[in-house]
Amino acid sequence: MMTCTRVIGAAAAAFLAVGSSATAGELPVVGTGDGIEVLRVLGAAYTADNPQTIVRVPPSIHSSGGVAAVGSDREVLGRIARPLADSEKAAGLIAVPVFRLPAAIYLHRAAGVTNVTAKQLADIYAGIVTNWRDVGGADLRIKVVRREDVDSTLNVLRSTMPGWKGLTITEKSKTATTTQDGVDTVKAVEGAIGFGPYTRELEDNLVVLRIDGRHPTDRDYPSAVTLSIIYKETTITPEARKFLEFFGTAKARTLLANMGSVPIAE
Repeated sequence: MMTCTRVIGAAAAAFLAVGSSATAGELPVVGTGDGIEVLRVLGAAYTADNPQTIVRVPPSIHSSGGVAAVGSDREVLGRIARPLADSEKAAGLIAVPVFRLPAAIYLHRAAGVTNVTAKQLADIYAGIVTNWRDVGGADLRIKVVRREDVDSTLNVLRSTMPGWKGLTITEKSKTATTTQDGVDTVKAVEGAIGFGPYTRELEDNLVVLRIDGRHPTDRDYPSAVTLSIIYKETTITPEARKFLEFFGTAKARTLLANMGSVPIAE
């Protein structure tokens, strides 16, 4: 049986191969940066089986950008990491939840820490704890990386992570404008800590913190964001509908689980 790594690698290779074909149709899925790596793998797997349709997952334009693009009929499919507003539903937008992304706290390996308590995490982001040695790590200044107030992962943390409701994040922090910006900043800066949707790829170069001993893939890990695909019934194409149906297949569900995400679509 092909391993997860080989399955993903084969799908990605097939995606790149068909991506150079000028005659194949394209299906962009635009919007949030949350889950972008996961969606790209799923798009590659779908294209491998359906070479007439190249699924494109462009860089982030945020959930609001996805809503605007689909709502104005500029795009057929969008990706969001927040619920649709009533006004957006009234405009004809439909959201299909497809997988759940745990909210990960990750840091530069030089910090020397793999686990903190929920209280310690809140104190780090509040600027109360400012050196990794104070939580059992290296003698290294903590450099906090945050997201904008509207960020979906930040809102999930505020609503689910103990100590985060009403938390004032230290002013001595850097604001990342996208999910990838946050990851790249923490990779590059010793002592840095950031947060964003969990994917197994994060652990290739960063430490994903356990909170009170719980890893993001553990069932009792509290914080997660739901990734949904949005469309309008008046503009959805047969190809787009078929891609949506792909999320409920055994192949898609297996890929999602192997990447650390929780499938939702049946």
